Amino acid sequence: MSTIKIVLPDNELASIIIPVRIGDINYGNHVGNDAFVSIIHEARLQWLKKFDYSEIDVGGVGLIMSDLHIQFKNESFYGDVITVKISVGEITNVAFKLFYELSAQRNTENKLIALATTTMVCYNYQIKKVAALPVGLKNILTA
Repeated sequence: MSTIKIVLPDNELASIIIPVRIGDINYGNHVGNDAFVSIIHEARLQWLKKFDYSEIDVGGVGLIMSDLHIQFKNESFYGDVITVKISVGEITNVAFKLFYELSAQRNTENKLIALATTTMVCYNYQIKKVAALPVGLKNILTA
């Protein structure tokens, strides 16, 4: 069975801190896979907010996710504080790939929890069509 291997680029855009909430814990007493999607989403939103952007408005267009891949490495538990490092991969005229490294400090060890990628497509929600990557966002991604 083939497995997706996520290789992180060396161009960190941001480092976001997300505490694990009790609602993130599943019946296995660890963070559920659905909660990881929410944690990644929250980190991306906090990163965009630093530039006064949101997923609905990044310089006049919105963003829509076209794919998501997560590679789970270790369990995460209630009380963990997850550091999400965001970096950027391929950038096209209408889309870009973000990479996420999720880790938690436990005692004196930094524990890798997960790696993830999302492809974000610029989208005009009013006319329901793909849109060009705004210059301001491209400048942030390539800085």
